[in-house]
Amino acid sequence: MTLSVTNTLTGEREEFEPRNDDEVLLYVCGLTVSDDAHLGHARLWAHADVMHRWLEHEGYDVRHVENFTDVNEKIVARIGEEYGESEPEVAEHFTSHVIRDMRGLNLKRAEVYPRVSEHVPEIIDLVETLVEKGYAYESNGSVYFDVTAFEEYGKLSNQRLDEIETQGPEDERSEKRHPADFALWKAGAVDPEDVKAHRDPDLDPIEEARGETWESPWGEGRPGWHIECSAMSMTHLDDTIDIHVGGRDLVFPHHENEVAQSEAATGQQFARYWLHVGLLQTAGDKMSSSLGNFLTVDDALDRYGVDVVRTFYCSTGYRGEQTFGEAEMNEAEERWERLERAYETAVAAADSTDAYAKVEDESFRDAVAATREDFRAAMNDDFNVREAMAALLELATAVNRHVDEREAYDFWALREATEAFEDLGGDVFGLSLGESGDGEGTVTLAEELVELVLDVREAEREAGNYERADELRDELTALGVEIQDSDDGPTYRFE
Repeated sequence: MTLSVTNTLTGEREEFEPRNDDEVLLYVCGLTVSDDAHLGHARLWAHADVMHRWLEHEGYDVRHVENFTDVNEKIVARIGEEYGESEPEVAEHFTSHVIRDMRGLNLKRAEVYPRVSEHVPEIIDLVETLVEKGYAYESNGSVYFDVTAFEEYGKLSNQRLDEIETQGPEDERSEKRHPADFALWKAGAVDPEDVKAHRDPDLDPIEEARGETWESPWGEGRPGWHIECSAMSMTHLDDTIDIHVGGRDLVFPHHENEVAQSEAATGQQFARYWLHVGLLQTAGDKMSSSLGNFLTVDDALDRYGVDVVRTFYCSTGYRGEQTFGEAEMNEAEERWERLERAYETAVAAADSTDAYAKVEDESFRDAVAATREDFRAAMNDDFNVREAMAALLELATAVNRHVDEREAYDFWALREATEAFEDLGGDVFGLSLGESGDGEGTVTLAEELVELVLDVREAEREAGNYERADELRDELTALGVEIQDSDDGPTYRFE
């Protein structure tokens, strides 16, 4: 039973075959850290996380990279609010919140979370390569990609070049050879008009603080939006990756431009499989920071809990759009509680004196085996979490039926059911099944909380807030957590 995925590049369902038999290179388009993350952002994270977990479950070594965009006019527009007095300070504030939310959602850690600001040298090198190869040109200190030089431009979004509208802001039009050309490097600082478009009109306009700039062969400036992902993906993975995951709203222009600039520079296929996650809808509109119709991840976790939120995401496949509302969250809560109760019932029954080694319930054993088969078939069917969740709910029904109808329990089947819940619901879906009863859950939670505080402490240190970083270390020490700093990062142990 082989994994098949729907590849946006071809528009077809394809059998998944990584370049290396035992390794998958996975890149996820991360967040522009200009605001707190909301449930729409987290939908992408959750599905990428389940993909990561399933690939590991099937025996692959997954190298997962997810970026933070910390250079952007939206970030500059927040300068002077309570988040900081410079672009780096504002970015650090929201980056630390994103890390907190990722840990709160029980996401597996990526191999690395690169930031645009630390990869400007790699970005400049990539732009220079494109200029040297004749795919890009300099104009008034900016550098643009020449879409007419790349014959396959439009192949991801399935658009014709002569039908594509102008890319970029209006002030670029006089500098470009073709309206669809896009910026790889922008001369100077952020345009005040771009900042104004994203700034709260009730706040004073920004006149001096216009964002960070870097020296380049074309003069002082800033990287374009699209070039960043190509540079970071190539730096931390390879010229060709296996899977590129992103929101459906990024197919054009962002991902189309990634394909063009990457393949023009290397002469190699950039990503073999493009998987695009559908949008989260609320009240008939896309959940979006700009529309203000969002619920932050932090608030959602406080209101519903991580298991309900993850169960909600696992009720709809990644490609489909999903609706968020109280009815949908209530349904997710009911499903989670049904799984949790069935799991606890199976554990309690197996641990009771009513469980026997020689009792056999063939229908129950068949149901447990069918759960694993159906779950695997669903996940290998383009990560069909909806059908996989249905398989787990069927297992819950089978457990309850066995315990309700029998006076003597089938110990072997109960043990297998418990392991299926933990393996499929816990390890693959990331639910809290198997984290109670023996203290493991408490230890796991404590470790995750310590790691969360350490992530925040590292963000404070990188931002130069050493006093606050020391305070966090002292607070952990007071709680019995010994911290040791090294060149490879902090480690800890419980005293």
